[in-house]
Amino acid sequence: MVELVRSNDLVHLSWVEALMREAGIATLLLDQHTSSIEGSIGAIQRRLLVAEDDLARARRLLAEASAGPEDR
Repeated sequence: MVELVRSNDLVHLSWVEALMREAGIATLLLDQHTSSIEGSIGAIQRRLLVAEDDLARARRLLAEASAGPEDR
């Protein structure tokens, strides 16, 4: 597994997870517990991982979904 996204933004992480799930790409969210225990001050970010074989496709999906209308 390799890192796709690292963030403290729970909404963004949830959105990326849903995007990957819809595309059939399995994800693994790491550091949830550690991040919440440190008091949510932002010192420890959560990491969203995908299989190495899915990384290029996942990055492409994320870039396409993040593009604004002017980029499409």
